[in-house]
Amino acid sequence: MLRSIKTICVGGLVAATMVSCELEQEVLTGVTQERLINEAPPELAEVLKQSAYSRLMGDGSWGGHGGLYSYQEITSDEIAIPVKGGDWNDGGTWVRAHRHTWNVDDGELNGVWDIPFRVIAEANALIQQFGGIEELAGEMKVLRAFCYLVLLDNFGGGVPLIIETTTSANPPSSSREELFNFIESSVLENLDILTRDNRRTNFNYWSAHMILAKLYMNAEVYIGQPKWTEANNVLDVIINQGPYSLSTNYFANFASANANSVENIFTLPYDANNAGGFNIHHMALHYESQKTFDLVDQPWNGYAALEEFYNSYSDDDLRKNNFLVGPQFALDGVTRLRDDVGFDGDPDGPEVNFTPQINQLQPNAYRQAGARVNKFEIAIGAQPNLNNDFPVFRYADVILLKAEVLLRQGDAAGGLQYVNMVRQRAGVDPYTTLTLDNLLEERGRELFVEGWRRSDLIRFGRFGSPWWEKPTSPATRQVFPVPLNKIQANTSLRQNPGY
Repeated sequence: MLRSIKTICVGGLVAATMVSCELEQEVLTGVTQERLINEAPPELAEVLKQSAYSRLMGDGSWGGHGGLYSYQEITSDEIAIPVKGGDWNDGGTWVRAHRHTWNVDDGELNGVWDIPFRVIAEANALIQQFGGIEELAGEMKVLRAFCYLVLLDNFGGGVPLIIETTTSANPPSSSREELFNFIESSVLENLDILTRDNRRTNFNYWSAHMILAKLYMNAEVYIGQPKWTEANNVLDVIINQGPYSLSTNYFANFASANANSVENIFTLPYDANNAGGFNIHHMALHYESQKTFDLVDQPWNGYAALEEFYNSYSDDDLRKNNFLVGPQFALDGVTRLRDDVGFDGDPDGPEVNFTPQINQLQPNAYRQAGARVNKFEIAIGAQPNLNNDFPVFRYADVILLKAEVLLRQGDAAGGLQYVNMVRQRAGVDPYTTLTLDNLLEERGRELFVEGWRRSDLIRFGRFGSPWWEKPTSPATRQVFPVPLNKIQANTSLRQNPGY
């Protein structure tokens, strides 16, 4: 009798990935191993799959502080964490991230590495144990490919390729070409196994095409070879055959109850009680903002938008409501918030007023300086973790990628039609011409804090450019270093150039 399914990530995989995990699945009383594999009851296969998907969530993941998501945003021109005296110094980690001067031993880089590898370890275990369930194994291989896309984007060729048959305790780093080919083949070989149902929290036929789209759009960065035709083809599959469309309401995609968004393609189904880790409201809001939303706990007053990025939105752009700016009030809408205890000499006085300008990155940024993230609905009385599902892939991104691939293939007029679909929804005038510069700006405005800005800046050749409180940075900073403790644990790993 298969009374429980228990996956313990130990041995060689732990040595390779530096991730240990123990998962106890719900008890499946009365289900034999033979029945599970031969009959593959759908409800039981779903239980197994979710053990891997759940590893994508949690602290440091999309919408959470301290790892993968933080490094996508803080290393970009969207977001900074200003140091406010003793608040948010954190040993200089986030100042270095902003200025692209991070170190190989910065501990938070472990989260960039560990989050995808903990999913890979779980997916490998499920493939190894239940490879006879074709649909389960195929979906896990696509999920694993997505995680390797994240690793390729962040670490280049510094990561080991670990599959269900890997036995080495110290697998070596793979080349960018090996990783690229593995991701591509893993998706292509399993596409037809995946469901075409509009399932947002699992990879389906359409979201798997989005993995390929991201891979091909960045191919010139990853392997030095453009793949615009291939990108165009997979985007067309999503656009012409998929069940998605632009929502009439931009902010409906980020609401507390956004599970049925017509635009969201692949989401992480966060839940305040059972699947925590999405706490962007705590990351960004002022301590006193607890009174604005009647929050259960006090926010942390960290993340703020760069002034230049905030100013890239015109005043008539509906998406400018991505930010919280100006005088701040309690829930009654009348009582002004005050920061008397921590008042730091801000010329606006102790009354809380979010100004787009941030006086300095360190050491004494004003506690109320900087526009705050307001893109995701913050429900009144929200807990430290939000209920909103986080959209990793969204149809507006598909539309903007289609505009970009047409532009890069010489069809600016064709690309213009697509980008103006997004601008029309935002309530702003259509572009009359399309360039790489204004397209990158539009991607920034549309996809703010969705975790893609760093990758976009690299693809458009702008990641090394100077911006507020950040000097020009070298091309070697387009990938992060393999964290020092990973190399110390696995001497077969190769450090990335420049570190």
